[in-house]
This record gives sequence, structure tokens and C-alpha cells, in this order.
Amino acid sequence: MSILEIKKGIYNVGVEDWNLRNFHGYSTSRGTSYNAYLIIDDKITLIDTVKKHFSEELLKNISEIVDPEKIDYIISNHVEMDHSGAIPCLAEKAKNAIIVTSDPNGIKGLEAHYGKKLNYMVVKSGEELTIGKRKLVFVATPMVHWPDNMVTYCPEEKILFSNDAFGQHYASNLKMDYENNLEVIYEEAKKYYTNIVMPYGMQTRKALEIVKSLDIDIIAPSHGVIWKENIKGILEKYEYFSNDIPEEEAVIVYDSMWNSTKKMAFSILDAFTKKRIKTYIFDLKVNDISDIMVKVLKAKYIIVGSPTLNNNMLPTVAALLTYMRGLAPKNKKALAFGSFGWGGQSIGQVNEELKKCNMEIMADPIKIQYIPTKEQLEEIEKTIQSLI
Repeated sequence: MSILEIKKGIYNVGVEDWNLRNFHGYSTSRGTSYNAYLIIDDKITLIDTVKKHFSEELLKNISEIVDPEKIDYIISNHVEMDHSGAIPCLAEKAKNAIIVTSDPNGIKGLEAHYGKKLNYMVVKSGEELTIGKRKLVFVATPMVHWPDNMVTYCPEEKILFSNDAFGQHYASNLKMDYENNLEVIYEEAKKYYTNIVMPYGMQTRKALEIVKSLDIDIIAPSHGVIWKENIKGILEKYEYFSNDIPEEEAVIVYDSMWNSTKKMAFSILDAFTKKRIKTYIFDLKVNDISDIMVKVLKAKYIIVGSPTLNNNMLPTVAALLTYMRGLAPKNKKALAFGSFGWGGQSIGQVNEELKKCNMEIMADPIKIQYIPTKEQLEEIEKTIQSLI
């Protein structure tokens, strides 16, 4: 694809991964990009790289501007291999290049991945690197979303190379925010935050305070579009995503074998509807857990149902709860429900998993044997209405 010059002498030389559809269990229906940024100055500098199997494409893009052998610095903002995977290939071409990484976790991570023989240089938060008429300032952003994370700021150009922060798993041949559908970009930014960054809301808020103190014309993340005309908008979105304040909304998630648990789910939906509470209902047979989590992010009530299969909850429900526990949503009220034939162990298991998610349990689990009657469904509705 064509190289984009985002400011004079600064280029996006990254690659689009049009066919990526899954990232560690997170569905990526619009693909993604691995953005890398080349700065032409007295010291030629590359900020971040790409996945290993896109290394040759990255080298080709760089070669359209400069011989890759002339690269002086490779800035590694983040060790994860979708960002650092091409470092060994680049180091082989640019034999004198210095790989700049954070101290102490960046160097630990790069050495663990690629060995100790590469030419590393470590930097601490606040340190600067002069590359000619420009300088680069490194700011640690630990746990947004790995311990090694940092961002790189160029004050002369007012560009923040933000790594994973403000990114989206979104592939586009047009790289600027104003060239794309803003509603779609915000949607993908929210999904990215939810499924990648949500466990680290506190750290994100600290990073936002740093970002807001900088004079910024461009935010250049490592995935998705580059922010220029909507910087205020994406910063406001991140403040909203990360504040851990729930909305008066509910998410009902279930799987069902013979529709009994499904009937219970829709009685619960009726209860929330009569209370005029916005509610999203998801059948796990047809909905992806990473899409569900986007609604979980700001919902106050999380209601999860499963029938019993071989003394356990259904595997789809177990997967959801495991995934949700890892993302650690905050300030939620939760309830387990489900149907059963004889054992009925699944409903208690769901309840225990919701406790492990540190959610406030609204009431004892609701369970019904075999097929719920009209009267039982009405009783469920009344029970839910009394709890909300």
C-alpha cells in the first residue's frame, strides 16, 4: 500500500492485516493494522514494528523512503509480538541500529523473546533522545496493557506515538481518522478498550492525565487509524470508558439446551423492560463473547444463565465467565439463573464464578427444574423487579 506522510519527514510505514479475525479470543471482524512510524532526521528512527510474518512488507515500505540499513534507532514501545515481531529481521538489516526499550520491563521482555545479543538501550520515564532537529520523550505507561508499555512523544511535531492506547483493531487503506466513518472507529476503539485495556482502568486514567498535559496535534497509535481531527473526542471516550461508573443498563447472557433457560432469560428481560432499564440479551450460541463484553463495560447488572450438562455449566458459559473474570469489570451487580433436570449444579457454579469476578450478588441463584411453567416465569419476573 502507499506510504502515508503524516508530517514532513514522518511516515506511517506499517501494514494492514486485512484477514485477522481473532486476537486472543477477541473477534476482529474488521481486521487490524500494525502501525510503524519512520522519522527521517539526522538519526533515522523507526517507532515500533509489526508481526514477524509481515517483516518483509515492513522492509519494503521503509525502502520506499530510505535504505533500511541506515536506520539508527528502533523504538520498542511494547514487547508484545504484534509490535516487536519484526525487530530481529530489522536488526539483521540495520546492523548498527540501537533498539530503545523501557527500563526495566522492556529490556527483560525483549531479551526473553529475542536474546541478549541485539544492540539494546534502556530508557526511563521522562528521559529524552535527540535525533537531530527533533527529540523524543519517553513516558512510561505501565499496565496499559503490559508492564513494559511506554509511549513516545515528539514535542517539535506535537505527535504522540501512543502504542496500544487509543488504538482499534481496524484495517483501512485510508489511515487518518477523518477519512473513515467516525462512528465505526469509535465503536472499534470501545471494543479494543474493553477487550484489551479494561482491567487497567486506574492505570489508563493516570496515563490520560499525562496525555492531557501534552501539546498534541496527532495521536499515532499502533493499531487502526491515526487521530488528528478527533483527538478531543477519543480522549473524552477514554475518560468515559475508564471511569468505572456503570450506567443503568443490564446484560443478560445465557445458553440453553431445550429452551427452558432461554424462557427464563426472556422473563428476566421482561422485568427489566417494565422497569424501563435498557437491557441487552445475548444467546451464547450466536454471539461472540468479545462483542458481549462491549455492553458489559458500562452495564450495572450482569445476569448469566446456564442449564446443567454432566454436572457442569455449558462450556460456552464457562468460557464467557473465564474471559470476563480476566477483564475484571468493576462495580457490577450480578445474578445467576438456569434450568436443570436432576443435579442442577451449574447454577451454583455460575454464581461462584460471578463472585470470583468481584461482582455484588443480587440474590440467591434462580433455578427451575425441567420446563418452567407460566406461573414460575411470572414469579421470576416479579423477583427481578423487586431486586432492581
